[in-house]
Amino acid sequence: MPLQNRVDPFGAIHAVAERGLFTGNRGIIHDPETRTLLKKRWALPAWIICACQFGNVRREPMGRNRPGGKAGWTELFFLDEVTALAAGHRPCFFCRRERATDFVGRFGEAFGIDEPRAPMVDKRLHKERLASGGRPPAVSVPELDGLPDGAMIANGDTAYALRAGKALKWSFSGYAERVALDRLAGSSLRLLTPATTIAVLRQGFAPVWHPSADT
Repeated sequence: MPLQNRVDPFGAIHAVAERGLFTGNRGIIHDPETRTLLKKRWALPAWIICACQFGNVRREPMGRNRPGGKAGWTELFFLDEVTALAAGHRPCFFCRRERATDFVGRFGEAFGIDEPRAPMVDKRLHKERLASGGRPPAVSVPELDGLPDGAMIANGDTAYALRAGKALKWSFSGYAERVALDRLAGSSLRLLTPATTIAVLRQGFAPVWHPSADT
């Protein structure tokens, strides 16, 4: 039975078999005895994206991974970095330092901050991400052309990632249908990727895509 630790672009956490390319966390939000989620969906404003493999570290997902048999951070999984960014996460400075430095540096460029720091990013994202109470703005089809590749939008419960002028339909197993943007005309579209992250993407941050986006 899959654990409930797979994250969709809306930031919701599901129990599905597919794991994806990245792990990450929002602090400790599980009971290690039952390996189930607590009622809360985050314990910290820092929601991060981590490498699934780092050094010789081995963890039991949603187990007891701290000294003394205590629960460590709750392992969450994402299809790819595009998905994790849409859900409001950002790269981890511990296991993905180069990517995190790049992200925060471009954040500084976007907002004119000479010495940007990760907590500045986290503070802004926590107000914007859907899963922590943010309100995703409506977006029109003409506005889609102006969004950077890697931005994600929603049409109802269906999420799409924008790439090279197309909308790629998202699922836990990968991207499937490629939709011309004009085919979304008349739909009630929302922008899932937080505004702060959109600004970072505009500065040239290139997220990692699942291989299915290339087929």
